[in-house]
Amino acid sequence: MITGVTGQDGAYLADLLLGKGYIVHGIERRSSTFNTGRVDHLYRDLQLHCTRFKLHFKPHCGDLTDGTSLIRIIQEVQPTEIYNLAAQSHVQVSFEAAEYTANADAITLRLLEAIRILGLEKKVRFYQASTSEMFGKVREVPQSETTPFYPRSPYGAAKVYAYWITVNHREAYGIHASNGILFNHESPIRGETFVTRKITRGVAAIAHGLQSQISSVTSTPRATGATPGTTSKAWA
Repeated sequence: MITGVTGQDGAYLADLLLGKGYIVHGIERRSSTFNTGRVDHLYRDLQLHCTRFKLHFKPHCGDLTDGTSLIRIIQEVQPTEIYNLAAQSHVQVSFEAAEYTANADAITLRLLEAIRILGLEKKVRFYQASTSEMFGKVREVPQSETTPFYPRSPYGAAKVYAYWITVNHREAYGIHASNGILFNHESPIRGETFVTRKITRGVAAIAHGLQSQISSVTSTPRATGATPGTTSKAWA
């Protein structure tokens, strides 16, 4: 089961797991506008090859801010693996919507408690997508799993709570729960509000004579990887 299946990472992970013969249940937020562009090919495959994909890819409406919906879906699905990729992941937006970011990103607790309440502690393997933003004002270079956290945004702070509550449930209840600390990772389906996509879209616009310069820049150096490799490591 994948939360955030319509996001960049969720779409790549769904493809990976389907290729390995998994039955994939994806949780997507209900919206009045279409937000499934990254997984539309799965819906098309479902319609064209019903005998295979109707059994293998199953979307569910849910929300990380609604614990009841999460318990209902997990009880219905009885998953053996849960990948929590859903988040409000835009750092700047987290300053503008700090409370929502905390509610959506920190409360990984809802998923972990659903596992515990439903008695699935020994059945489910849980993966929490953490972030390098937890390091924030870095205490050492390069960072490692033992580098102290020093978040500098509401997003980073929320993810620190999610990290430690995952550790807590692993140690307190014996849940197979892991954190993956992800640095920036890019792909052609990266959201257009992120700086890398702003740059690539700006370059394309300049090439087509639609604008003369790119004004959105960042002075913060970033280590960047490729998303398909990141999601394969989440599975491994």
